[in-house]
Amino acid sequence: MAQISIRALLLTLAVCGTTSTALAQDRGTLDPKPLPPLEKPDDPSTPAKELFGRKPTPAPLATRSIGYYTSGCLAGAKALPINGPTWQVMRLSRNRNWGHPDLIKFLERLANKAPKVGWPGLLVGDMAQPRGGPMLTGHWSHQVGLDADIWLTPMPDREFTRAEREELSATNVVADDWNDINPAIWSPAHIAVLKAAAQDNDVERVLVNPAIKKALCRDVTGDRSWLHKLRPVFGHNYHFHVRIGCPKGSTDCKAQPPIPTDDGCGKDLDWWFTEKARNPPPGPGRKPLKMSQLPPACKQVLLAP
Repeated sequence: MAQISIRALLLTLAVCGTTSTALAQDRGTLDPKPLPPLEKPDDPSTPAKELFGRKPTPAPLATRSIGYYTSGCLAGAKALPINGPTWQVMRLSRNRNWGHPDLIKFLERLANKAPKVGWPGLLVGDMAQPRGGPMLTGHWSHQVGLDADIWLTPMPDREFTRAEREELSATNVVADDWNDINPAIWSPAHIAVLKAAAQDNDVERVLVNPAIKKALCRDVTGDRSWLHKLRPVFGHNYHFHVRIGCPKGSTDCKAQPPIPTDDGCGKDLDWWFTEKARNPPPGPGRKPLKMSQLPPACKQVLLAP
């Protein structure tokens, strides 16, 4: 029974992962336009994503992550600068380079460490909206400012143009049959940057495609203690998804259950390559969250000036 429950959870994560991976390839725009006003913004049936998606600036409140990764919001968000010495933010038109200050600090640490392990720099995809909350497109998570997508494409030795940031696609590192990585693209530097992310004390999970996890299980030698943080989720073949834990002071933040301490290279990983895993029966789908389904404090975040 426990094994069935775990697999059901993994399947749920798989659906979410596939959606966010597609987003890594969606083009942005050079001419973003504000969304039209809602006819009935106070209607309780209005999806929360329609409300949070119309907030272009953070809530000027004490910084805290509120709720759960897939059902919450973010007060006092900070933006990751779009350019750093060893990082660049992609898809600027989405305005999703916001997060809790702890997430910003982590990304800056990882970007600083990346060249030292052979990865030139980070191309950062979606983080959170200015006030967190559900997004109009893509992710079910990324709601509390503790998630970030990092492209599996190394940063070039020049600054991307705005058009390139909106239109370039990330690199798919998985083979066409989805059973392994593409050896023509995969490199020791990919392993090194994933290891650097997983070894950060603030990081709880790094989500990767099952084929990437399989390659790591096979190829990593020596210290394998960090492999347990690498969790297989369908999608995530163009980027890896980093999730940090609830920050100190965010008492309304709901933590995830702890992950297993083994390396995750056994039967649980084998399951991801079965026909049942790859072709699950259709489900009812998830309905958009309403404000009533988010923590009460998210209303204050939404309505702040």
